[in-house]
Formats: sequence, C-alpha cells, structure tokens
Amino acid sequence: MAKPVHAAIGEKPIRCQVCDNDTFREREVKLNSTGMEFFNMAWANESANGLICWTCGYVHLFVNRDIRLYRIRE
Repeated sequence: MAKPVHAAIGEKPIRCQVCDNDTFREREVKLNSTGMEFFNMAWANESANGLICWTCGYVHLFVNRDIRLYRIRE
C-alpha cells in the first residue's frame, strides 16, 4: 500500500476539499482525451498528480508541477 504524504504548493499546505484532512496517497493519473483514445494513442496523453485523501478517498488532481510532497515519518 502507498505511504501517506502531506502536500503543498509553495508554502500553502493542501487539505482535502471534502473532509479537511491533510494526509494523502499519491499516484499519477492519465488525462485521457477522446481523440487520442480514437487513434489508440492514449499512452501519449498528459498526466496529472493525483492526491487521494487518506480519510475519505476524494481524488484531487493537480497539473501544476510545483506541488511538493512530504513523506510522513512513522
């Protein structure tokens, strides 16, 4: 299972829009487009950083590459 992380953009910490939690798990998410799917080129679609809330599971998508992740020490 993925390790929990905290995230920020610049100095602003990111919190869940639904439950206000500050712990997430991270994964890359493909932003599929109809045209690329039609031509069997989905592999070339842009991707985003997905932060999945550790508490409620809400998925936050960020295309901003300035997002910083902080591993939580156990």
